[in-house]
Amino acid sequence: MNDSTDRALRLGTRRSKLALAQSGHIAEAVRELTGRPVELVEITTYGDTSREHLAQIGGTGVFVSALRDALLAGDIDFAVHSLKDLPTTQPETLALAAIPVREDPRDALIARDGLTFEELTADQDRIARIGTGSPRRMAQLNAWARSLGRRVETVPIRGNIDTRIGFVEKGELDAVVLAAAGLTRIGRIDEATQLLSPDVVLPAPGQGALAIECAAANADLVATLAELDDPDTRAAVTAERSLLAALEAGCSAPVGALADLSPSSRLRSSGESPEAGEQVVTELHLRGVVGSTDGSTLVQMSTTGHVPASPDDVATPQNMGRELAAEMLAKGAAGLMGERAL
Repeated sequence: MNDSTDRALRLGTRRSKLALAQSGHIAEAVRELTGRPVELVEITTYGDTSREHLAQIGGTGVFVSALRDALLAGDIDFAVHSLKDLPTTQPETLALAAIPVREDPRDALIARDGLTFEELTADQDRIARIGTGSPRRMAQLNAWARSLGRRVETVPIRGNIDTRIGFVEKGELDAVVLAAAGLTRIGRIDEATQLLSPDVVLPAPGQGALAIECAAANADLVATLAELDDPDTRAAVTAERSLLAALEAGCSAPVGALADLSPSSRLRSSGESPEAGEQVVTELHLRGVVGSTDGSTLVQMSTTGHVPASPDDVATPQNMGRELAAEMLAKGAAGLMGERAL
């Protein structure tokens, strides 16, 4: 079939409210970019139908495999994923065409009575029950409570955002922890009672970022979608995901990572001139953590490197991630990851 420029582009997406909100945002950007209509094609993934906890089903790829199959079959033209759901190894048949500007990467606490984490743990007569499906969050929340001389009970939960917040609203849990980006994208960030500082809870590698993927053979579409790419976001998440890959850990392992770039570094990628007296930042700071889920042991380390000189320079952030992973493994991180083959 001739790929007419007026044919609607088919965007594959998961069916959840969050996925549809994310995909709708990208669809609008692609419409503006191409002048072509974009239709959403809803696809159910294994991760959506399984009732097991992510740590049990492995996590890696369970939300993306069906979308990738649809791409390779030609049923859709491109797909939108939460980047943290993507396996770290990219198939040669698929192109990660764009990683747009990242939303807030932090985790958010939604607690009863508008409480913060410190306030939740202050009641010595009541152990706060906090819901999360993430071993990464469990490890850091338990470690945080220990640092305060307190303890919490982390409760494994699954379900969409509405379901998870419902556990708090119904009084079944004292709090839940969710990605701030997801709450923002569905218009519920105001319900967060605390945004968790990366100094105490590092997010998942790639958290807050979206990935736009299409068939590598569709060079024209790859080039078009690439216009939505943000070089600074790509550099940061490349470092984070390189760390994860070098640890040989899946997305359900207790690994957190965050690469920070100063906002002024965006001047470099956009080609703008800095204001008089403004310093153009050329450093990328990467932090990583691996922990036991009970919070008794954390391996936390960081490194600093250069911001890539061009969007094509992926080696610099990749090497940062690999080098930090090697240091963390040398400090005992290997024994803290259930998915790593020891």
